[in-house]
Amino acid sequence: MHAAYPAVVSALLFSVGVYGVLARRNAILVLMSVELMLNAVNLNLVAFDALWRDRLHGGQVLTLFTIVIAAAEIGLGLAIVLLVFRNRRMVEVDRLTELGEARRRPAAAEPEPEPVAAAREGDGT
Repeated sequence: MHAAYPAVVSALLFSVGVYGVLARRNAILVLMSVELMLNAVNLNLVAFDALWRDRLHGGQVLTLFTIVIAAAEIGLGLAIVLLVFRNRRMVEVDRLTELGEARRRPAAAEPEPEPVAAAREGDGT
């Protein structure tokens, strides 16, 4: 197998991932694009490990490490996206400018509570 084939395929995968990160607004699609980029790196690691016949199989070990990191990243990312969706009812990356909860405007001014002393006088105590 020639080294150019996996390199070209991984370059295409990485390019699609970069396009997805830069062009998409949905946070889930951005996460999927990041996964595409990580898989492109994995493809390169495995292909060059097989090509150079490394005795320690460092490329495959690094690929397993990358897969574990990607699984942790996608789990944490999806949890964050789920919490953002619960709070704001949208997951568009461009509209997420604050990390805190969305500020709500008060619908109307709330009446001030009556003083405790006045309430006790009305009870007759």
